[in-house]
Amino acid sequence: MNSTTKKTYLHDRPDETASGLERNYDPAFVVTPAYRESLPDMQNADISTVRGSHVGVQQVGISNFRLPLKFSVPSGEPITLETSVTGTVSLEANKKGINMSRIMRTFYEYKDEEFSLSLLADILKFYKKALDSFEARIRLRFSYPMLQKSLRSGLEGYQYYDCSYEARIDRENRLRTFIHFDFVYSSACPCSAELAEHARDVRNVFAISHSQRSKARVVAEIEPEADLSIEDLHEHCLRALHTETQVMVKREDEQAFAEMNGASMKFVEDAARMVFEQLDSDPRIRDFEVACSHLESLHSHDAISVVAKGVPGGFQANFDDFGSLVC
Repeated sequence: MNSTTKKTYLHDRPDETASGLERNYDPAFVVTPAYRESLPDMQNADISTVRGSHVGVQQVGISNFRLPLKFSVPSGEPITLETSVTGTVSLEANKKGINMSRIMRTFYEYKDEEFSLSLLADILKFYKKALDSFEARIRLRFSYPMLQKSLRSGLEGYQYYDCSYEARIDRENRLRTFIHFDFVYSSACPCSAELAEHARDVRNVFAISHSQRSKARVVAEIEPEADLSIEDLHEHCLRALHTETQVMVKREDEQAFAEMNGASMKFVEDAARMVFEQLDSDPRIRDFEVACSHLESLHSHDAISVVAKGVPGGFQANFDDFGSLVC
């Protein structure tokens, strides 16, 4: 290139590309039925266009699609919560892909409804059929508020719970629905308490036993046609573990919480078994899994336990995502 020759770049010609095509957005352009019909559809392209192995895909869809949804509340008016949606279907080996926007459009058709497990099951059946698939899953994640009263002062504050509604349908059209629920509590160590008392009694030394913030994650499969609420799962966990963390406290509440911890000391093994006892007594719950993590203040590691009901073909207590239980 000599000094009198200037190379032309695309940004030097803002109105057209190198091939002469117009570089212009027309906001007035109207899509006609004929034009829409002419648009290419790569999801339904010939099987010869599949890249990689010609195998089925067990799950394909969307994750973290967010919108506000109304949820039924047993005590009164529904509440609107920001909700993260994960929706997937299975894809057969002889298909290129799916129309993912149909999953989103399905939810917008139901956006003004009150969401419950039964409605979620209906939506699942609808979009499984719309996407012509054999299997489908939906999971709604949201933070659910409950008003909590302080132990002695009468103060009130909102506690928020990480929850999910989930529905699955398999190739035999068997439908399963689940509620995921996280419960945060305090765990006072029985061993540490006894050692502290020993130091006081034997050596007249002041000692404080250790306790820590802890979390129980419950996944409950609901019996068909049964009605189980998030409040019901909360009540099961509260009856089992007692020492739920507090929102609003005065000195009398803090003292009450210390007394409550002393009355309900527990190892992580105890916590899992106590929640098991409560869930196992509820005939509305077909199957369940409980994962507990005590974020040790004594150690630099956590204490964990997992237990499942033991239903054939159900949960196998193989939970291993303990990092997600940090609270």
